[in-house]
Amino acid sequence: MQTHLRNAVLIAAIGVALTACKRGDDAAPAATPSTPAPAATTPPVAAPATGTPVLKDVLETSDRMVVGITYPVGLERYPGLVEVLAKYSQQRRDELKGEVDALGNDRPTVPYDLTLSYQKLAETPDLVAIAADGDLYSGGAHGQPLVMRYVWLVRDSRLLTASDLIPTAAGWTAVSSYARAQLKIASQERASQDSALTPEELARVLSDDAKSIDEGATAKPENFEHFEPLLDGNQKIRGLRFVFPPYQIGPYAYGVQNVDVPASVLKPHIAPAYRDLFSP
Repeated sequence: MQTHLRNAVLIAAIGVALTACKRGDDAAPAATPSTPAPAATTPPVAAPATGTPVLKDVLETSDRMVVGITYPVGLERYPGLVEVLAKYSQQRRDELKGEVDALGNDRPTVPYDLTLSYQKLAETPDLVAIAADGDLYSGGAHGQPLVMRYVWLVRDSRLLTASDLIPTAAGWTAVSSYARAQLKIASQERASQDSALTPEELARVLSDDAKSIDEGATAKPENFEHFEPLLDGNQKIRGLRFVFPPYQIGPYAYGVQNVDVPASVLKPHIAPAYRDLFSP
C-alpha cells in the first residue's frame, strides 16, 4: 500500500508542477511563501551561446525509477545560469542512475525516484535568484533532501557566492552570531508548542537543538552558502534569508530551516563590489 501511495503522490505532484510550469511567458514568476517575487524590469533576451543546454521539464517513469524535474520559464536570457542548473540536474540524475545500476537485476520494492523543482525567487536588472528543492530516493525510510540556492549576477554573468559577498572572518562572526540567536529563539518557540514534553524533556530538546545550531551555523561561509535575497520596493536587497538543509542544524524531522538577517547586520561586512546591490 505504501509503495502505491508514494508513487501515486509523486507522479501527481510532478504532473501538477509540469502543468504550472507550462504557463506562458507572460505568467508571473512563481514565488515561494518565504520570498515573494517582486515585479522586475528584465534585461533584453540574449541569444543563447552555442552549445548552451536548453532547460526542459522532465517526466520519466519506469518500474525501477521515476524522474521529475521542472524549471521556470524565461531563463534562456541567462545562458551561464542555464548551464549551472542543467549541470546540477544532470549530476542528480547520474546519482540516481548509479543507485539503480547498483541493484543489478534486482528490482526495488519501491521505484527509486528523483524530484527536483526550480523556482525563480527574484529577477531584477542586477540579479536572478533561483531556488532548487527536491528529493532523491534510493531506498530507506526517506529520500535525500536536495536544497540549493543560486544568485546570478546579471552584468557579471556569474554566481554570487557567500564568500565573495562577505570576505572577512569578522563578517561571518557577525552573521553567525545573529543567525544562531534567532534560530535558538525559533527552537524554543517550536519546542514550547509541544505540550506533551515534560520540563526535563523540554530542556533536553532545547539543549540538543542549541548544540546542533552552534555546530551547523558556525562562522564559516560554507555554512551559509544557500541564501535568498530579500528585496525592497526598489529591487534592492534589504536582507538575506539563509537556508539550511535538513540535518545541518537539526534533525531530518525539522525539515528545511531558515533565518532572515537584515541589511543592518550585513552591510558593514559586504565586499565593496556588491554594496550597491543593497538598500541605502
